[in-house]
Amino acid sequence: MSAAPHRTPNPGAQVTKRSFLASGLGIALFSSAVFGTSGSFAKALLETGWSPGAAVTARLTGAALILAVPAVFALRGRWHQLRNNWVTIVLFGLIGVAACQLFYFNAVARLSVGVALLLEYLAPVIIVLWLWAASRKRPRVLTFGGTLLSLAGLVLVLDLTGAVKVDVVGVLWGVAAAVCLAIYFFITAKENDSLPPIVLASGGLLVGAAVMWLSAATGLLPMAFSTADTTLGPWVTPWWVSLSGLIILATVLAYVSGIIAARALGSKVASFVSLTEVLFAVIWAWLLLGELPAPIQLLGGALIVGGVILVRLDELRAPVAEPAAGEVGAPKAASPLEHANDVEPVP
Repeated sequence: MSAAPHRTPNPGAQVTKRSFLASGLGIALFSSAVFGTSGSFAKALLETGWSPGAAVTARLTGAALILAVPAVFALRGRWHQLRNNWVTIVLFGLIGVAACQLFYFNAVARLSVGVALLLEYLAPVIIVLWLWAASRKRPRVLTFGGTLLSLAGLVLVLDLTGAVKVDVVGVLWGVAAAVCLAIYFFITAKENDSLPPIVLASGGLLVGAAVMWLSAATGLLPMAFSTADTTLGPWVTPWWVSLSGLIILATVLAYVSGIIAARALGSKVASFVSLTEVLFAVIWAWLLLGELPAPIQLLGGALIVGGVILVRLDELRAPVAEPAAGEVGAPKAASPLEHANDVEPVP
């Protein structure tokens, strides 16, 4: 009986895989960097007289129109995918896109970009507290510790004893954005192979834009636009420069690159990399708006991000018998956060 042929590892395949992961990491960092510009571009418009509702409406409308073309190609005539998933698309557009962005931009109008985004990133903590209350089962040690760490960070971010008081209304808008982001995570946690991510993104943006326009038409949402020049760092630019950056960089490129990164790295790794959005947002706000949170707020932000990392590390430790989420052939994730970043939320 002849011995089975010895199979040697294919070094070329290993190099290709490493290169693929490295490129995926680079794309994920790019996605976080362009997502982080949204607050700065939006605030530049808000400071010239734009209302938060107008900025969100223009952003969603422009991005939906641009992404509609690749979404139609992704469907390839399978329009039944829209009919079968219309509830998911509507909920995603209404809560994960329209409400989340509107609340975030309202927070940005009253707070610094960094503080507003740090408040929004309390979403994973809200999820943990909700699941704890719903199941009456205490979270594991890492999750519990991460939650307490993030809550401690929130106290520092608010800087309640500082000389400059944080706007209470702005804080409430930021927390509302975090609640919407938590609901978004629950909506997108369900495994759905019948709807391409770019179709969900485009459909959600279209629904969100329609809701905003309808709210404006009925008088529920104040709309104020301005053609005054905006200020970005040392440059004074026409209004359409900031709006184009908000639509093209912070939405279209951010969404597309986020989807590519999630497919290259898997949703778990991509979700970790997305935490760098907080850092990028603070840097962009510093460079373009001259905003920088106080040292104690930066420390609080570090605690919030650290707490979220602990929560997500605990998610990685959860026993899963099947392939990892985000990989080809992977089953439904065991956690509501598992697929949270297959389609990135727009902050």
